[in-house]
Amino acid sequence: MGPKTFCTVLACIFTTTVLAADPLPRATPESVGMSSARLARIGKLLKEDVDKNRIPGAVVAIARKGKLVYFEALGFRDKESGVPMTTDAIFSIASMTKPMTSVALMTLFEEDRVLPSDAVGQYLPALARMRVASNLDNPGETIPARQMTVQDLLRHTSGLLYGGRGSTALHKMYPPSSAISGSTMTREEFLGKLASLPLAYQPGTVWDYSLSTDVAGLVIEAISGKPLDDFLSERIWKPLGMVDTSFAIPPEKQSRYARWFANDPETGSPQFVLDLSKPLKFECGGGCGASTAGDYVRFAQMLLNKGVLERTRILSRKTVEYMTSDHLPPEIDNRMRALGPSTLAGYGFGLGFAVRREDGMSSLIGSKGEYFWSGAYGTYFWVDPREQLIVVLMTHVPGAYRGTLRGKIGALVYQAIED
Repeated sequence: MGPKTFCTVLACIFTTTVLAADPLPRATPESVGMSSARLARIGKLLKEDVDKNRIPGAVVAIARKGKLVYFEALGFRDKESGVPMTTDAIFSIASMTKPMTSVALMTLFEEDRVLPSDAVGQYLPALARMRVASNLDNPGETIPARQMTVQDLLRHTSGLLYGGRGSTALHKMYPPSSAISGSTMTREEFLGKLASLPLAYQPGTVWDYSLSTDVAGLVIEAISGKPLDDFLSERIWKPLGMVDTSFAIPPEKQSRYARWFANDPETGSPQFVLDLSKPLKFECGGGCGASTAGDYVRFAQMLLNKGVLERTRILSRKTVEYMTSDHLPPEIDNRMRALGPSTLAGYGFGLGFAVRREDGMSSLIGSKGEYFWSGAYGTYFWVDPREQLIVVLMTHVPGAYRGTLRGKIGALVYQAIED
């Protein structure tokens, strides 16, 4: 007997189902200066998107002033089977793994085991003698590279590339994404591949989105002597009570894994989501994680609290301030707008996060000092210290609509702020 036997189709789609425990203390929106009626517009948007087949479903968590004011699941966790979305649904979060890997590396900084100025080759000797392509379309011609640093990894100025983000001859030589690297290569094969390739730029000169955070994960493993999964569990996930965050979804939790459309509803093209119910070859710190909205809002609240959550300190206040400051001086060629010409205007980059430089300029509403990152499969989070606000969106929508949805969610969150 299928799930639709127990509820009408409309109820399955539009009834909010809450199974997960609240990740933070609950409060009414009005008690923290937000409007319940205006927040309800988020559910209306998602309801319409599900109805129009733009997304299978979504979970949204919003906290202000340390209180959870919105935690809703809409649509389907598995549309093909008619299973409704639940707030404890697990999602492949792609590049939203990067902030967690970055925080993990900075816990080693606080123990005097690594400095941002350290050469990466100090920890990964295979990368100690890199070269730089003189021309991206003729990568056989190279010159010696300066040493990339740990800071370069965390702020994406290492000179490494994502092979899937360009059409030059050198781009075609690089692994296309973190997900492909983690699912098809061992650690040793991945590191060997990078060591065999020239860099695209001299480290420290160009911001270009890349495999840098995957290398940062290997630095963590080299320093700690532990697999990245174990280190993140020990330093972040277990201390923060992030019980469903991992690099692999165990069999007993796979029924909560949110499924995605096989094809982009707008274009009909196949959609790729890294299936974390299957084992990885190595735990890539740049894009191979899985999490829930509840888990991730706890991670984000720790950041907003300057490194502490419920008396558990992960980082110091000064380290969080350092990480969430802009680390792109004027002499670095900032190519962030290549990812989103209108949305990323006015943004710099810290150690693991995009950092907003101005209230305006971007087509996304926000505040100076806000920081965020997103995942290729549709997930998105941001922290706005000025407004004491955290938002986490979990959905699987890897197609073109993901950018539009992020803009709409941002607008609907900020319009709900009343003081």
